[in-house]
Amino acid sequence: MSLDEDARWLEWVTKQFETIAGEDKEIDLEEFKTALKVKESFFAERFFALFDSDGSGSISLDELLKALDLLIHGNETDKLRFLFQVYDVDGSGSIDPDELKTVLKSCLRESAISLPEEKLDDLTLALFESADKDNSGSITFEELKAELETFPEVMENLTISAANWLKPPDLDQKKRQTPRYLTRAYWQNNSRKLLFLAVYSLLNLLLFIVAMLRHSYGGPWFMVAKGCGQCLNFNCTFVMVLMLRRCLTWLRATWVVRVFPLDQNILLHQIVGCAILGFTLVHTAAHAFNFVQMTESGEYSLWEYLLTTRPGIGWVKGTASLTGVVLQVLICLMVLCSSTFVRRSGHFEVFYWSHLSYVWVWILLIIHCANFWKWFVVPGLVFVLEKIVGIAVSHMGGLYIVEVNLLPSKVTHLVIKRPQFFQFKPGDYVFINIPVIAKYEWHPFTISSAPEQSDTLWLHIRSLGQWTTRLYEYFRELESEALGPNRLATSLRKRRQLPRAQDDMFSSADGNGAVASNEDGAIELTMYRQSSSPSGEASESGDQGLVQPFPDGLGSAERGEVSAKLTENHRFCNIKCYVDGPYGTPTRQIFASEHAVLIGAGIGITPFASILQSIMYRYRMRKQNCPSCKYSWCENIKDSEMKLRKVDFIWINRDQKSFEWFVSLLTKLEMDQADEEPEGRFLEMHMYMTSALSKNDMKAIGLQMALDLLAKKEKRDSITGLRTRTQPGRPEWGKVFQKVSEENKGKVHVFYCGAPALAKVIKAQCEDFGFNFYKENF
Repeated sequence: MSLDEDARWLEWVTKQFETIAGEDKEIDLEEFKTALKVKESFFAERFFALFDSDGSGSISLDELLKALDLLIHGNETDKLRFLFQVYDVDGSGSIDPDELKTVLKSCLRESAISLPEEKLDDLTLALFESADKDNSGSITFEELKAELETFPEVMENLTISAANWLKPPDLDQKKRQTPRYLTRAYWQNNSRKLLFLAVYSLLNLLLFIVAMLRHSYGGPWFMVAKGCGQCLNFNCTFVMVLMLRRCLTWLRATWVVRVFPLDQNILLHQIVGCAILGFTLVHTAAHAFNFVQMTESGEYSLWEYLLTTRPGIGWVKGTASLTGVVLQVLICLMVLCSSTFVRRSGHFEVFYWSHLSYVWVWILLIIHCANFWKWFVVPGLVFVLEKIVGIAVSHMGGLYIVEVNLLPSKVTHLVIKRPQFFQFKPGDYVFINIPVIAKYEWHPFTISSAPEQSDTLWLHIRSLGQWTTRLYEYFRELESEALGPNRLATSLRKRRQLPRAQDDMFSSADGNGAVASNEDGAIELTMYRQSSSPSGEASESGDQGLVQPFPDGLGSAERGEVSAKLTENHRFCNIKCYVDGPYGTPTRQIFASEHAVLIGAGIGITPFASILQSIMYRYRMRKQNCPSCKYSWCENIKDSEMKLRKVDFIWINRDQKSFEWFVSLLTKLEMDQADEEPEGRFLEMHMYMTSALSKNDMKAIGLQMALDLLAKKEKRDSITGLRTRTQPGRPEWGKVFQKVSEENKGKVHVFYCGAPALAKVIKAQCEDFGFNFYKENF
């Protein structure tokens, strides 16, 4: 923090103290926790003991400010001395292994990291042995100082300000001096979208003016109504064109993608939808004012003009006014139910079903306006054709869910039998319908398997709404029944009733324990053994990784038990589903990149799971091996299939368990790159865990040092089990992109999938560095 930020934080602490202390101007331990927002009792007690200089059991404002002033304005030695005193629990002047273990255990709780006791012991010994230079069995202040000096980033943060250690609340961030929308980089990186919006706006203006001039005989309100009506003819058709997914997917493979912002069709669809609402409101209001003027003749009242067919307005039995009112209500309802608040608040079905009223809107528009059908006929036929093709494709062949995995954070991993002629690109998505969950609902999800995986499709679905939650709960209930009371006795009885052929079925299982296909081609769901996560905790739902094989020593009795489970729980088998797609996304541009940066936030990794597998498949195809030695290299050849020279993959997760979604895949990708390449690694992975405290927080300094030391020793990260070290906190995007820019591997394309709020931050950084930015929301 800067001196100004230090001063503001100190002022904030003073106000917090005065508010909490009350009349006695003193605070006890519990009030201290509240004042400095310190959650973990160990650190709260240590800070409190050090701040309570007179040992009275309470802290005065003077004592608190004196201690904080030392942390903010003291020299490097003063700050290190404070850190040493926190670690020296018994006050003996040295730190023994048990004290260090107590500190690291508290650090783990503060960072929401769960590790087994054995791993905690390894971390303690790694840090202790590194710091105890003289092998005396304890760490002195000088030894701790020397150890910290081997971690430059820790010392740098320590020198700037130790007030950061106490993790103050986020202060107001500095605002950009120049608004982003006025920078040259913004206009350069958004030129296609801005040009498209300019042409779209001019076209609407032209249609409005021409319609007004043609109906000048009816007065100003009549002219405004007709102008808006002509714009509605165009927009109510154009909003459909933007959702012709099959046509847009085909156009993405042509030169059109370089001219029009096809990758932002959803955003443009939303903009046109808002324009329709605006034109509709003005159109209705203008007609209402016009009717008010017409009522002066006394022939009809205002309500008769608006809600009846008596005035005879309209080309279908005078229904223009009545259909107009219904259209107004439907359009307002559709826009309201399409808002971000509704879609992302767990009520996706509200958006889904209300949006289906577009069929009634088009029917009513044809009845309402004599000219609308002329605008609608060609796009409408294409739209209907797309729907027919989609229904035919989705029902062609019998598709079944052949495997289900329930993963941490309520993620459902579906493995679906792949249709024979189903061809897709990495990062594409499909619409899926599962009748047992909801007979008529279709929901879009990104394919997480690679195109080169010919037999099955993977979908990873997180429970965020009603349908996704029902999906997860459906399979969890089936699993609970499979693992219910008396399951061993039931399984033994079932096993004895089974023919010996069922034991032989396991001999044909693949390395992942998946059972071979039965006669009709459907694969029965395998019940996996309970495995341990990288943290060593037992999985809650059978298997927390992607797929865990059975142990080599699995006996015939155990195999029979699992076979019995398969037969007993037939409801897991042959679950019918329908798939419509695939449809293209912005990630199709990745193989035209030279340096690709893939950023996934949480379950936003799903498109990149497919992309990374496909990239490494193509990478392996280009890899060469020397026949006379073990040296291997990758031919640096640019071709139409893949121009990539470097890929950086960044995955940001809130907690530790979320990394288990794709840890098996990421481990395999690391193994594919076991050999160092002359020009550096083709694929670099960067993992970030936002719940973990960063190295500039005193409550995490020791832990992060220990994790670094143990990772170097074991060549494996303790949190994920990968070779890539998991970084605490959030990425510093300026530093990340600066490093990417300095690598000079060619034109940089950044692909992002995750929450919209983070997309804005990353896009602004891409504009500053001149990187191309592509976003896909989930």
